[in-house]
Amino acid sequence: MKKIALMAAMGTMLVPLALSTPASAQATRTWVSGVGDDANPCSRTAPCKTFAGAISKTAINGEINCLDPGGFGAVTIGKSLTIKCDNVEAGILVSSGNGINVNAPAGSEVLLQGLDIEGLANTTQPPGLNGVNIISASKVTIQNCSIRNFSQNGVNVAGPAGARAVVQDSIILSNAPTASFAGVNIVGNGAGANVGLVLRTTIDNQTGPSINVASGNTLFLGGSKLFGSATSVQNAGTFTSFGDNEIQTTGTPTNTIPLR
Repeated sequence: MKKIALMAAMGTMLVPLALSTPASAQATRTWVSGVGDDANPCSRTAPCKTFAGAISKTAINGEINCLDPGGFGAVTIGKSLTIKCDNVEAGILVSSGNGINVNAPAGSEVLLQGLDIEGLANTTQPPGLNGVNIISASKVTIQNCSIRNFSQNGVNVAGPAGARAVVQDSIILSNAPTASFAGVNIVGNGAGANVGLVLRTTIDNQTGPSINVASGNTLFLGGSKLFGSATSVQNAGTFTSFGDNEIQTTGTPTNTIPLR
């Protein structure tokens, strides 16, 4: 009888352990808040403070959302992931390095939506380098974002080959203070190289080209406005324009040239 009672007691003790969630478990959806804490589990009721704090607690193909306005800091994304913060001021201020690095395995897909990415080049702070720096991924979509005041490129598609970057419904402003860089820079080596799709996006006030397409790479430009650069599209690759783009060099908006 004593043996049976002991086994029953041990079973009762083990049940809570079996039902508990491991501390290292990652959630499909996590949350950040301007008043959060990265020591939290990044849940809806206990959000994290930064994107970098939340990403380690977010599963592959998961999503990070913003509960309220805040500055959520630079982040490196190494897996398929969505960061979606529509209708909330989701700021990334960068005084050195890149705002967002995407360095994910082949086949990965990343969505960045509703972010305000600021490189501080117009302040007394040291400026950031690239707004979004795509090193490796199969597809990166940048939607409804503002990317401005970086000392190199607004968006840099720099993987060896095979990346597809979509910039849609966004504003890219006052990056590339020298002709060596661009608002959107599409480079890469290898078979097929990289593809950029710029859709319904405004790129303004770059000292370098609005968009640079290196040899072997491809650009599709649709419904977009390229203003205020000495070179609008610097193209050594393949460039297809469609859907009422307005393209100009430096000057007033009355000098725009619609392309159909």
